[in-house]
Amino acid sequence: MIPEDLHYSEEHEWVRIDGDVAIVGITDFAQDQLGDIVYVQLPDVGESVSAGTVVGELESTKSVSDVFSPVDGEVVARNDALDSSPEVINGDPYGEGWLLKVRVSAEDVTEGLLTSEQYASLTSA
Repeated sequence: MIPEDLHYSEEHEWVRIDGDVAIVGITDFAQDQLGDIVYVQLPDVGESVSAGTVVGELESTKSVSDVFSPVDGEVVARNDALDSSPEVINGDPYGEGWLLKVRVSAEDVTEGLLTSEQYASLTSA
């Protein structure tokens, strides 16, 4: 199921807007495609990120996948719990498996992102 209150990138990241902070994670579709996630590499707090650029890496038993930032801004938090328990992403990608919190620098952070319906169309093709 694809939560309707989130926005999505074509690279399979989700975004939840909370004031001027975007919470970012990967979708259930993405974690399913990756398989069991065994390692997470994320940017440090304070780093600037740009929409569409690689900001980290997820390693699974199947492959290694880049994590893209869906928004422009500054990293204000990273999910440090994933360092020791990366499998949380597989079990709860829209909750405890979040990756980053980014203080956004753009007015319309959701510009260029997909709605849940658009993302559903993308992943069912």
